[in-house]
Amino acid sequence: MKTILLTGGAGFIGSAVIRHLINDTNATVINVDKLTYAGNLESLALVSDSERYTFEQVDICDAAEIKRVLNQHQPDIMMHLAAESHVDRSIDGPGEFIQTNIVGTYNLLEQARHYWAALNGDKKASFRFHHISTDEVYGDLEGTDDLFTEETPYAPSSPYSASKASSDHLVRAWQRTYNFPAVITNCSNNYGPYHFPEKLIPLMVLNALAGKPLPVYGKGHQIRDWLYVDDHARALVKVATDGALNETYNIGGHNEMQNIDVVRTICDLLEELVPNKPAGVMAYRDLITYVTDRAGHDVRYAIDASKIQKELGWMPHETFDSGIRKTVKWYLANQQWCQHVQDGSYHK
Repeated sequence: MKTILLTGGAGFIGSAVIRHLINDTNATVINVDKLTYAGNLESLALVSDSERYTFEQVDICDAAEIKRVLNQHQPDIMMHLAAESHVDRSIDGPGEFIQTNIVGTYNLLEQARHYWAALNGDKKASFRFHHISTDEVYGDLEGTDDLFTEETPYAPSSPYSASKASSDHLVRAWQRTYNFPAVITNCSNNYGPYHFPEKLIPLMVLNALAGKPLPVYGKGHQIRDWLYVDDHARALVKVATDGALNETYNIGGHNEMQNIDVVRTICDLLEELVPNKPAGVMAYRDLITYVTDRAGHDVRYAIDASKIQKELGWMPHETFDSGIRKTVKWYLANQQWCQHVQDGSYHK
């Protein structure tokens, strides 16, 4: 039975990975999370009572604490998901992104390297460090048919994507310089249950239910490849346990959509599922409001996920239609979770 240490396990993707590990595998899970604004232990309420789950409130930039956690729990695999990840926030205040995504990753790599070097036998031979990154490190695609592959040159556009590109480069440097056993994944836009409401899909759902404007950048023509978070969680665990060392795997949902079409789809689902609208709202689509585009906004992201399919047999289960319906229904059924996030009480 493997012991897997995750950083950022109280976040959106991290909590999905932990729920998958506890519910669908026999792994022991150590969740290392600082609990910033985006870390929410309520997202783990369904699995946190498991005897195979342990939570450590630790900042990945704290070398002494990371060393203690490694020595105490003796993980077989490290999955590094902890990151500042909101592009708008990175534009307003890039310093936290540099600290967490670059310095924090460096600190984890160094502590993990020393921990790994001290291991013996099979435990040392089987140890691996899985760094979870984003397709935004590649910049954007101008054509309609091009796809990001694992060999696409890096061209990050925002402070966020630049900080993630930097962390990817650090991992590869540790691989080559120290023969450190690592693997990297780059994913497309995730969506699904437990997503922090500042992100596009939950923001649109909750604003619409409240009769508030649905702000869309520019004309909403930006294209993203949408990946249901539970599909991503399965892919990450597959790479962490079976992926080839020193390799990179791109993970995508095969669901390219313009942002405006995502918003319209949500509006149409709400027309069906919540026909009793807020006062003064004739149609949910009437709430769509176009706002000034984001600085340096990438036009199109699209992932070629053929490598992970061919080598590891992973494919997404959800289409966008099935995944977005599940997502909207989840938000409608979990208003208390949403309320706790919106009023900040989840931090208490």
